[in-house]
Amino acid sequence: MTSFISKNVEDTYELANKIASKLYGGDIILLNGDLGAGKTTFTKGLAKALGVEEVVTSPTFTFMKEYHGRIPLYHFDMYRVEDEDELYELGLNEYLYMQGVCVIEWNKFEDIKNPIVINIKTMDDDKRYFEISGIEL
Repeated sequence: MTSFISKNVEDTYELANKIASKLYGGDIILLNGDLGAGKTTFTKGLAKALGVEEVVTSPTFTFMKEYHGRIPLYHFDMYRVEDEDELYELGLNEYLYMQGVCVIEWNKFEDIKNPIVINIKTMDDDKRYFEISGIEL
């Protein structure tokens, strides 16, 4: 496990860039943290590092947004999902092992294999503590 303290958005983007440099497609990143912890901010930094030029926003009401960069990015927000069955009904499970990178906030899938897990904790207004497992940095 690796830990990282971010003092601002730029630090979070720097961490996302380090992680992006290790991704080749087929990767699944699980983001855990309270509301406002910085999950979407991290995803914006990851998207930028992957060459996504579109504006990245939280897919809270659409469950998943797809972005195109050097590797496709599938950004999931499962905050409003009731259970895993709903995800299968929507066909979202089909994205999990494609050649893109899946970033999942509020994960509801139970059987994800070898994910990169990032836990984010708020330390104060701007400072965040990241615990990262499943990838060597």
